Amino acid sequence: MPPPLPHPRDLRLAFVDLETTGTSATADRITEVGIITVDDGHCEQWSSLVHPQTHISGFIESLTGITNDMVAGAPLFEDLAPDILARLEGRLFIAHNARFDHGFLKNEFKRLGLRFAPEVLCTVKLSRKLFPGFSRHNLDALVERHRLSVSERHRALGDARLIWQFWNKLLDSIDPVQLATTVAELSARPALPVHIDPDFIDSVPDTHGVYLFYGENDLPLYIGKANRLRRRILSHFSGDHGSSKEMELSQQVRRIAWIDCPGELGALLREAALVRELSPIHNKRLRKDDDLCSWRVLSHPLGLRVQLASPNDLFYGHEQSLYGLYASPRQASNALRALADAHQLCPARLGLEKNRAGKPCFASQVWRCLGVCCSRESAAEHDQRMLLALESSRLAPWPWDGPIGLREGDSMHVLESWGYLGTVHRHDDPHTLLRTRRGSFERDTYLLLHKRLPGLAPQIVSL
Repeated sequence: MPPPLPHPRDLRLAFVDLETTGTSATADRITEVGIITVDDGHCEQWSSLVHPQTHISGFIESLTGITNDMVAGAPLFEDLAPDILARLEGRLFIAHNARFDHGFLKNEFKRLGLRFAPEVLCTVKLSRKLFPGFSRHNLDALVERHRLSVSERHRALGDARLIWQFWNKLLDSIDPVQLATTVAELSARPALPVHIDPDFIDSVPDTHGVYLFYGENDLPLYIGKANRLRRRILSHFSGDHGSSKEMELSQQVRRIAWIDCPGELGALLREAALVRELSPIHNKRLRKDDDLCSWRVLSHPLGLRVQLASPNDLFYGHEQSLYGLYASPRQASNALRALADAHQLCPARLGLEKNRAGKPCFASQVWRCLGVCCSRESAAEHDQRMLLALESSRLAPWPWDGPIGLREGDSMHVLESWGYLGTVHRHDDPHTLLRTRRGSFERDTYLLLHKRLPGLAPQIVSL
């Protein structure tokens, strides 16, 4: 039985807010730090300007009121680092949109060769969890909803005071057990495989993309796509003890990589391409197309016949009649036999079994064939029923006379003959791909796009 959670009033807390030169934790710098520490009801407030060692833009100056002249004589972060670490050590790090503040501090400490990995609680997430009926949870919304007292908005200590006030409102209005449970849930560290550095996960964005798990000797284990990369990667490990597959993956993974994509479509295309290229052992659904085949309908003096063909025989814009997508000739034959049984077609006529001309096939003798093989049914009637039976599996021909570009966000996906050639960014020339690659039919690209493309017409350009 797990130990009881501490009462929220007994927690050692640090309410933190930063002002910065921008929004990128790796490129921008801190201009001010505000920290309120709370221990056993005792509160201590501290703040300091920070020399960012870079220029503060006019927009940031107007937003925060912190000017280049104000920070000119301020200490560098490295001078403040020991004091900041001492104030935060052993405390729950609480901030509004905590990923922002935690990310900036972690990067500043990293530049100094120091590790910074506190337990973190985001008051945006806390507000959403406790007050799900409200749509807005930014700091201004909390000020209005909970009647918080504003002192210096958009200054580090002033905003840290607002977060502290919000916490005190929760102590007075939320059941302690509910609050303690919610805090524990939101501040729990993600469960990661032992070989994965927690700092890596913090670097993964919550955007569209593809992620790759690697095992010993950099063996590809699994490739997946996500609309929110960081959340999806963590989901593999949050419940690894409840799923044998996830447990096995968690034990095997040694390295994780990720690739940004402009949107969901780009992530799906890139995922399928990487699975075909790398053949990760845990990906079963997507596969290579080496033995992919379809049925082609051919004219014959005695009536229509079917023949195995490659899906690459779908010509540009022509009504080439190919039916079905099968992983192997054996699978194609099994599917055609099932179709014959369902529609009382003649297996001999379809080439599924040998039969002497004019003699009834075995299926006709047990009334599973209407008898085209022995003239009980005309060839025209049989052929018409065969075409109707095949119609639902007809492949759509590539509807352009060449390659196309499909725009998504600031990027363009290059496609040809139901094959994905790659993605280029806004200022790149898509023809560089076309000079080195030609499209060929890909099962997963076809299944992904052939029903979607009509609705994507405004985003398509011929190349």
